[in-house]
Amino acid sequence: MKKMLVFQTDFTYKEGAVAAMYGVVKSIDCDIEIITATHEIPQYDTWSASYRLYQYIDFWPKGTIFVSVVDPGVGTSRKACVAKTRNGYYIVTPDNGSLTHVDKYFGIECVREIDETINRLHREDNGAVSIFHGRDLFGYCRARLASGIISYEEVGPEYDVAEIKRHPIAEPTVYQDRIEGMFEINDPNFGNLWTNITLKDFLAFGFKSGDLIHTVIYHNDEVVFDRCIPYFDSFGKAPDKSVMIYNNEINKMGLAEVVGNLTVDYDLGYGSEYRVVFSHE
Repeated sequence: MKKMLVFQTDFTYKEGAVAAMYGVVKSIDCDIEIITATHEIPQYDTWSASYRLYQYIDFWPKGTIFVSVVDPGVGTSRKACVAKTRNGYYIVTPDNGSLTHVDKYFGIECVREIDETINRLHREDNGAVSIFHGRDLFGYCRARLASGIISYEEVGPEYDVAEIKRHPIAEPTVYQDRIEGMFEINDPNFGNLWTNITLKDFLAFGFKSGDLIHTVIYHNDEVVFDRCIPYFDSFGKAPDKSVMIYNNEINKMGLAEVVGNLTVDYDLGYGSEYRVVFSHE
């Protein structure tokens, strides 16, 4: 059985890059199944690329090959690699931080640098192209791997997992009187914000569904939100346009404006400059 290829990039569908990548795959083997995760990763944002892989990778059949091409350093000395995870998947990606969350939460068993002398598309009209590794390097190599033309060992030379480039991941802090965390990522279509605080820690602190929780949000140490808001396990339990706390699909705590857009209406964002503090009312 051939492996599936699941793609995420920051290319969008506004021009032909995605079609060219998919065309390379199908030119090697028309039977390879291609699935789109997203082509809407924020441009150049390797942190978001890393987080989105972590968000969905573990729901796929073992052996699936994931392709993440968010590559602001394309054509430079950054490594192009294929990582094998401890939970049974392969990730084809530039080694630029995009493996951070998968490595932390699932573990990476092995990583190999793609051998461009063998596993790169070579055509008379693309020999000088160094800005489209998504097509010529990642697309070509992943198709050969998925089709069985090459084994994982034939991708290229193995290098030390410790050498993988990683983003720092902040951990939440549980104090006697409060829990502090940060907004790690957003839910862009709805404007929700996801924290790094786990549901387990949140409930262990004594919060329960229906509680009003004092919530303070800081942006670079300036208070930008300070009110008591409810924690519910369902959006339907809060009135429209109200702000609430909820546990998201990966059981971390999030904030949402019900049938609204929290990030737009309250001018909030995510990243290390945003700190959130939960305490009892």
